[in-house]
Amino acid sequence: MKNNIEHRMGKTEITVTSPNGDPLKNKTVAIKQTKLDFLFGSLESKALKYVGGELDGAEKERAETYFNYYFGVFNAATLPFYWGAFEPERGKPDTGRMLNAAKFLTKNGITLKGHPLCWQTVTAPWLMKLTNPEIMEAQLSRIRRDVVDFAGIVNMWDVVNEAVIMPIFKQDNGITRICKEYGQIGLIGKAFGEARRANPAAVLLLNDYDTSDDYADLIRRVLDAGIKIDAIGIQAHMHNGYWGVEKTMEILDRFSRFGLPLHFTENTIISGDLIPDNVEWNMYHNDNWQSTPEGEERQAKETVLHYAALFSHPLVKSITWWELTDGGWMGAPCGFITKDGRAKPVYNEIYKLINKEWRTAEHTVYTDENGRAVVSGFKGEYKASCEDVELTFKII
Repeated sequence: MKNNIEHRMGKTEITVTSPNGDPLKNKTVAIKQTKLDFLFGSLESKALKYVGGELDGAEKERAETYFNYYFGVFNAATLPFYWGAFEPERGKPDTGRMLNAAKFLTKNGITLKGHPLCWQTVTAPWLMKLTNPEIMEAQLSRIRRDVVDFAGIVNMWDVVNEAVIMPIFKQDNGITRICKEYGQIGLIGKAFGEARRANPAAVLLLNDYDTSDDYADLIRRVLDAGIKIDAIGIQAHMHNGYWGVEKTMEILDRFSRFGLPLHFTENTIISGDLIPDNVEWNMYHNDNWQSTPEGEERQAKETVLHYAALFSHPLVKSITWWELTDGGWMGAPCGFITKDGRAKPVYNEIYKLINKEWRTAEHTVYTDENGRAVVSGFKGEYKASCEDVELTFKII
């Protein structure tokens, strides 16, 4: 499958000067890309225990192997801010541990997103003791607190998650209660408004697993109400089998009409037995869900097709896998590495895509009489080296 990815590339002119400001004329300059503009990431929760010194022995060694894999292929991470786990007791959020984990990841060149600020699943159980106005105030207070506490470190958020099903969610919970009272648009507007005030520089997403016209209609109503969203989050959990390029393109067409950046926020393709078509993927349970050699080959092939299709679309800005290791979510064998730390074929294939095909190879350019040179390549951050001089620049 060939895809047009020219829109992922650009060029810029750099000027190389000596420490005293004189242009370095007719010199060879080594060019190295240090970071991609496009975000490739995964859900990441292991840093909480690793940075907190809560692991030792074999567990610590496995975590170190895990992060070697992680930093080898990804430049982004989604941190879990599920309210019920982050603040199980009111007024006692896990801010300190999460901040330490976030700082560790950013030091390793990882761009962070928090997920989610408002969601009816895994929400705080203590909300059920409050009245609806009190729940709304608690929700807005939570958004304000967390976005402010992590500003400058986490500057991207899934603000409202899975709002399409929120008013009719099967299980009674505080968030569904206020969604019913204030309406989807009312709740989304308040949540995005609070997040925007807390960090005006943040990238704010509306995220959903519903890829039908129902989600597109919700987005239209949100925008018609004057609510600003910075990007549309689309989930792609393919536990029943790979969507295929045609369906993926149909979904891209459906949401491209808004002209907003598209983030594929949660992606999974299975390397074991698939869930039967007549079973909902999010209702399936298998205590012994194993990866198989045949499944791993299938997963690698299909994941390459999926990434290539998304990378070819100019509005797609991010792909997040859910998650790097098998069994972390729903017990599914959908990771890039196995539970015992073996890289599956999919890891090696995606590594080649990200680090070889979609990254500018190290090369040299030559300055002119004014110390100028033109650099072309994939959008992102670069380093230029000439004699004892180094400079950084971006292609945007």
